[in-house]
Amino acid sequence: MNTKNKGFNTKLVHAGSYDDVFGSATTPIYQTSTFMFKNAQHGADCFAGKSDGYIYTRIGNPTINAFEDAVAELEHGFGGVATSSGMAAVSTVYMALLGKDKHIVCSSSVYGPSRGVLERDFSRYGVEMTFIDTSDLQQIKDAIKDNTSVLYIETPTNPTMQITDIEEASKIAHQHGVTVVVDNTFSSPYLQNPLVLGADVVLHSITKYINGHADIVGGVIVAKEEAMYKKIRGQMIYLGGNMDPHQAYMTHRGLKTLSLRMEKAEENAMKVAEYLEKHPKVEWILYPGLKSHPQHELAKKQMKGFSSMISFGLKGGLDAGRIVMDNVHLAGLAVSLGGVESLIQHPASMTHAGMSKEAREEAGITDGLVRYSVGIENVEDIIEDLEQAMAKI
Repeated sequence: MNTKNKGFNTKLVHAGSYDDVFGSATTPIYQTSTFMFKNAQHGADCFAGKSDGYIYTRIGNPTINAFEDAVAELEHGFGGVATSSGMAAVSTVYMALLGKDKHIVCSSSVYGPSRGVLERDFSRYGVEMTFIDTSDLQQIKDAIKDNTSVLYIETPTNPTMQITDIEEASKIAHQHGVTVVVDNTFSSPYLQNPLVLGADVVLHSITKYINGHADIVGGVIVAKEEAMYKKIRGQMIYLGGNMDPHQAYMTHRGLKTLSLRMEKAEENAMKVAEYLEKHPKVEWILYPGLKSHPQHELAKKQMKGFSSMISFGLKGGLDAGRIVMDNVHLAGLAVSLGGVESLIQHPASMTHAGMSKEAREEAGITDGLVRYSVGIENVEDIIEDLEQAMAKI
């Protein structure tokens, strides 16, 4: 079924290829490492790119391709590249676009390992880097140098919820021939489409909203243009960070309910944010859906909704945060996010522990910051759970 001109929910259900052999309603799991050729010429044609046949699952697999095609269509891109983890997606993009004496400008408050792999590993190979608040367009202008090849944006950022104007940031970058990469994990394709706004590459940790059930680890990259797609796909194939067919099957299944899950989680998050904003024990809160958020109007402009991630600080700082995290019963104390279940965690000691204290504070990740991923449970139960936990402070 051609879904190019169909609505988003129709695309969620039908985008991606289907089994043409036996009429399966879903794409089967082609759990194979290699594929048989019809004859020697067919094998030669596959390796030469003259045939659409499959060779080896690291290079391509029908189950994986179905998922890649679906996400690429949702993100309005040329093609998708599925990877074994979110960090495999990040590293593949870095490897494809960076090199000795190249420079990257990056949001300072990105997912900890996305920054850590640059500082620890890519710096060893001569890659230069500048970490800034990309929500401030002037900082982007000031940071770009003659050797800058990539502007890497995470919006909203993890976990400080800063919003970067993708359209304006892309215009600035493209004036200097800089490729724009956007980590869209916190929004999902349902709420934000960076390629439509001017970005060149978008990536996701599909572990989060796209899969949505806390049972799969994976990543996906979508490029706007064919040349960039081929460059990134070729890099992934040589690195070997491909997704497994079973991962792809499970994630494609989770993708089909993305809008339903996102709508409910966002509805809950707004109510939880409004509750926290008024709570006497909460010192501050960052949620793009609140008018108090510094980039609330920008979020309204470039996003179709505000997602379900909340960061807040409690009066009493880290000690108060620990009391809450140790006493919630409904929310799980765990890293990750975007699943049907609510999760709570402490970035400074968990997801961003690999960053120096100085770098965390510069990025706005204070020791007292608590990150809450709101799930799809009954919102009254979520709030009641937070209330009883904060009562113990």
